[in-house]
Amino acid sequence: MNRLEARNITFSYDNKVNVIENIQLSVGEGEIVCLLGVSGGGKTTLFNVISGLKHPQQGEILLNGEDITGIPGRISYMLQKDLLLPYRTIEANAALPLIIRGVKKKEAIPKVNPYFAEFGLEGTQKKYPSELSGGMRQRAALLRTYMASNSVALLDEPFSALDTLTKSDMHRWFLNVMEKIDLSILFITHDIDEAILISDRIYLLCGKPGTIADEIVIREPKPRRSDFNLTDEFLQYKREIISKLC
Repeated sequence: MNRLEARNITFSYDNKVNVIENIQLSVGEGEIVCLLGVSGGGKTTLFNVISGLKHPQQGEILLNGEDITGIPGRISYMLQKDLLLPYRTIEANAALPLIIRGVKKKEAIPKVNPYFAEFGLEGTQKKYPSELSGGMRQRAALLRTYMASNSVALLDEPFSALDTLTKSDMHRWFLNVMEKIDLSILFITHDIDEAILISDRIYLLCGKPGTIADEIVIREPKPRRSDFNLTDEFLQYKREIISKLC
């Protein structure tokens, strides 16, 4: 069963020119699915519709079979920047989704702390965001997203602010964590290499208005080989994607 489905989504601002049109996509249990396209192609607009921040002119969003179209707060949404609150400790930042739901802080933090080791954050609980590296802050932001999730999370270019070496480490870490937790991911990127390295499937968003031009299935088994990005198979995926992107 698909955890997330977007069916025939069309959206325009002020009911004028469509930004996205007839979008159909799905994310299954435990899947990492990428939405790949050029800047300005409608990826973030689609995320705003899926998350309930915008209501489409046409179509519906289903979460575990339930229609949540236009209802915010049902799917967690991690933006490009970590947006950790600088005056809160890392454990308090991670526990924030529980606190917002009405859980008392003294009860919320013990619920979060068992995940710190799993997310590679052990020892950072009492630190503040300014004391962590960019990669560690992104890990903390992902933990917070996980605590807010209802089995599905949207990630908007989560690694784009990191340098190349840190990003490579984060990709390996991310795939390792995803093997351990029950979370389905739909993420945005314009980085073709990143999409191939991380995804189970890739949707290509092209044109104006943005439409799904194709779906690429990455058949490389997980965990991925450390040299996967140097293989002929990787280059073949990349050639295929470049040939089909607008």
